Amino acid sequence: MAAPYQYTGSLDMQHRTRKERRFDETEQDLAGFSPFSSVLSSANIAINLLSYLGNKNPFPRSITDEDTVWLLDNTAYRNEKTGKWEAEFVSAAFSQNSSCAVIDAVAVVAGKIALDEKDPNYPTIEKRIQPFLQDIKPGAQVKARQEGTTPLKLGPGGRNGISSDIKGLPDSDGDKLLVPTFAEVPKGADGILEMKTFYAEPEGWGVISDIDDTIKITQTSDPVGILRTTFLDKPEPCPGMPELYQFIQSLIQETSPWFYLSASPYNLYPFLRDFRQQNYPHGTIILRDESWMSLSGLLTTLTLGTEDYKVDRMKKIHSWLPKRKMICIGDTTQSDPEAYGEIYRVYPGWVKVILIRKVEDIAAIGIEAKNEPERFEKAFRGVPRDVWHVFSDPAECKKLIQNAVTKSSG
Repeated sequence: MAAPYQYTGSLDMQHRTRKERRFDETEQDLAGFSPFSSVLSSANIAINLLSYLGNKNPFPRSITDEDTVWLLDNTAYRNEKTGKWEAEFVSAAFSQNSSCAVIDAVAVVAGKIALDEKDPNYPTIEKRIQPFLQDIKPGAQVKARQEGTTPLKLGPGGRNGISSDIKGLPDSDGDKLLVPTFAEVPKGADGILEMKTFYAEPEGWGVISDIDDTIKITQTSDPVGILRTTFLDKPEPCPGMPELYQFIQSLIQETSPWFYLSASPYNLYPFLRDFRQQNYPHGTIILRDESWMSLSGLLTTLTLGTEDYKVDRMKKIHSWLPKRKMICIGDTTQSDPEAYGEIYRVYPGWVKVILIRKVEDIAAIGIEAKNEPERFEKAFRGVPRDVWHVFSDPAECKKLIQNAVTKSSG
């Protein structure tokens, strides 16, 4: 029986960071840009009311040639009772149009990061900000087909335009690890119309990794830094992390599933998916749907309630793959130490290694206390000392991972 969740004190640190870095002021300036409010004011009342029923909605909306659809990569697992394959399918639906004042939103973000409208990089903001401003499409159902043969109906989605469905799946053809699924939408509809399902057998290794300031430079403790790295800068991997992840994959084999668990909102899925494809092993990206329907929600989701959110999602991963041996990797800017310490206490033996990247740029950290030894001792109370490690140079981790894998297989 899993132990009850115990609060470990990261919330106070989050509030201190937000206060010192003046997050509230930036969020107030961004608060007027919300596609969700535009849907409420213009969409049919009946459609909006029915969308509260989520996937029990008896009258789903169809995707049109003026919509955007995202299919998110996922991981298939064997149901413990039946032994059959199944997976959680997540999709999102929007209108290609926006009722928000896109020009004004771009100007506000540009002002916050001190970018002149004549700067050649100004159009980059407009391109990246679009997923935050497109009108969402509540109650939409997406039709798809796995590998051209297995029909799937995803949704209807809820109030936020996102649907989540557990679907039974056939065996992968020829023991392929990755199987594609394609959205069946009218000509003119755009988005991410192809996803991949990774088939993970019950036993072996697996990796749960944070994204922001663990594998991607984000500066999650600074509101201006978040806006700059999200809407302007070319996404950069944290030094040495791609090489470390390649090394880990070589040890635990390509049959091992990877989960990229981030407090970022769903709006950033295409952006983060492209980044993952360019720099890291394939894996399921798990993002946050709370406060995702507004521009200011970007700052909120990255800085509040991240520990509870991550523990909840890791419990879900455990329900899929309880016999896997997990490697958890995070950093010091958010609540990764607290979340990983808690999930170890909840499921003793499931997590074999915890690696925490020590972010030493104070501008990125927010408060120096995040790197104090006392924090780690508290976060990892009850976790064996040889399980968790705080590192500055990713190269330090190679021997630790190698020893853990060798010990487990010995």
